[in-house]
Amino acid sequence: MSHSSLISPLRESGSGKIMTAREAVQLIGDGDTVATGGFVGIGFAENIAVALEKLFLESERSSPSGLGTPRNLTLVYAAGQGDGVDRGLNHLAHSGLVARVIGGHWGLVPKLQQLAISNQIEAWNLPQGVICHLFRDIAAGKPGTLTHVGLGTFVDPRFGGGKLNEKTQDNLVRLMPIDGKDYLFYKAFPINVGIIRGTTADPEGNITMEKEALTLEALAIATAAHNSGGIVIAQVERIAASGSLNPRQVKIPGILVDCVVVAEKPEYHMQTFIEAYSPAFSGEIRVPTSTRRAMALDMRKIIARRAAMELRANDIVNLGIGMPEGVSAVASEEDIIDLLTLTAEPGVIGGIPASGLNFGAAINTQAILDQPNQFDFYDGGGLDIAILGLAQMDELGNLNVSRFGNKLAGAGGFINISQNARKVVFVGTFMAGKSILHIENGKLVIDNEGSGKKFVKEVEHRTFSAEQSLKNEQTVMYITERCVFHLTKDGVVLTEIAPGINLEKDILSQMDFAPIVANELKIMDERIFIDEPMGLRAQLLDIPFEDRFTYDPLKNIFFVNLEGFRVRTYADIQNISHAVERHLSGLTHKVPAIVNYDRFDITPELFDAYADMVKNLADRFYSLVTRYTASTFLRAKLNEALKMHSVDPQLYETLTDARKRLDAQDGEGS
Repeated sequence: MSHSSLISPLRESGSGKIMTAREAVQLIGDGDTVATGGFVGIGFAENIAVALEKLFLESERSSPSGLGTPRNLTLVYAAGQGDGVDRGLNHLAHSGLVARVIGGHWGLVPKLQQLAISNQIEAWNLPQGVICHLFRDIAAGKPGTLTHVGLGTFVDPRFGGGKLNEKTQDNLVRLMPIDGKDYLFYKAFPINVGIIRGTTADPEGNITMEKEALTLEALAIATAAHNSGGIVIAQVERIAASGSLNPRQVKIPGILVDCVVVAEKPEYHMQTFIEAYSPAFSGEIRVPTSTRRAMALDMRKIIARRAAMELRANDIVNLGIGMPEGVSAVASEEDIIDLLTLTAEPGVIGGIPASGLNFGAAINTQAILDQPNQFDFYDGGGLDIAILGLAQMDELGNLNVSRFGNKLAGAGGFINISQNARKVVFVGTFMAGKSILHIENGKLVIDNEGSGKKFVKEVEHRTFSAEQSLKNEQTVMYITERCVFHLTKDGVVLTEIAPGINLEKDILSQMDFAPIVANELKIMDERIFIDEPMGLRAQLLDIPFEDRFTYDPLKNIFFVNLEGFRVRTYADIQNISHAVERHLSGLTHKVPAIVNYDRFDITPELFDAYADMVKNLADRFYSLVTRYTASTFLRAKLNEALKMHSVDPQLYETLTDARKRLDAQDGEGS
């Protein structure tokens, strides 16, 4: 009997697709392949998981054979979905309930981990982005996902094919050379049941996500299940009247949804596993970030500071969970957040990513993409730099962050991100276990050494392939609190050492291999070890002052680039005035000018003096001047100040608009 034929008898007259969680999970059959959406606790249908667990355990207790139902499920999920204890997919970790698990991350589901480690289930770990794309390719009826992602790592069939135990025999990944270049092919399979979550549904099953922190891979899962002839179960918070939902807000159309379940308890539909609802996470409001507390100057901050020094203005950045999260705090303290675009793999573009069990959510975002689309961007090389965790490294420069003995962390999005960012910075403490260190007079002092080595002869699980990275000509660094390494074609090179650290005693003797030591071994920047801001903003905006002023005699245009410039004193105003005079005072005619005010900042009490200076320059040197900035607030303030001083603001949002106005005036004059 098909899934769809079981649904009709459950529906009450006029209820459309709405039913209880119990009724919905009763539609899941023995041996079904079930795909679940979610990221940590975001977008996870907790009520459905609770109901499925309860149904299985009750049927197991009441069955004469002791066999629960549904049983022998294949569970497929992209991102980690759990709290590291008992919520999320931990509800489904019962012997007999699941027989196979294909997961992108295992660290948050220790109960499923245990089933895999004890060889009770078949288990695979595939890259998070690949699974997202696989859902989409299943939906499109393709035979599988063809990609370069995973080459040289433990998911490459030459290094294990993503299998996690002896019980796992099927090959889901195969090597496929095309035109002399290697790719990996991840085999597609039907999805019998898709379990997703949204905020609001109507009786026809149309789903909106206005209170969700992320949209994730819900649409891909729903389409994959529907087009596989399966069913889609959607958990929501509330029901709206038929026809009342704004079609532009509908993320999952009702044609894909078979069952709508309203969460029975608030704790079953929290925005994250620790946040009931934050309007900042759903983009309803923007919140101030200036109140973030500075990190204490400890190992974590030392590492984050050194990593932050690799950032460049206008970089598009991914920060991993754990140690890399400190880079966001340092960037905030150094006031450079506005110079970067931070992203997170579940779909966040811009803003500031959250941490802990809120990881995946973000405040003040520019956009939220579906997770498969985010991995399109990542896999295609959209990231300028990725800063990721360093758990174990070997002499070739390979990294392991996915498996340590009987502990299955899983790769998550690490493989996608680390293989495809233009620059990768791995960050972590030098030793495993807890080292105790302190800073004394700007030098690092080790009080108690850690209990285990991170720099080993060969990693036990290859999550990052140095060989593949070198082929891709990536820039790769490894940063710890006491030293910095670079990956080169000749091997791993030790390039920097912390002040106060002994090369032989504190570094080389604590490694299972001998790195190449640079001929000119540098001391790490002393600013890292002093408890005051490092001045990174000025470093990132390090445009020589004179280079901000350019006269093009061929086009007869004067350019003033005040991007990121800060006016804090009267001397700053005078410096600008004098620079313009130096460039234009020798001309016998006035010139048109364009001024870039993007990220320009001025102390409010200096606005009048600044406007006076601008009027003076305009009267003396400019035939016409246009100005531009993307900041609506700054346009308003400059507009007001300049008008008060009888200056025509001619303020625009973009350079293109400012240039058009200049060209139009030139045309009128001719």
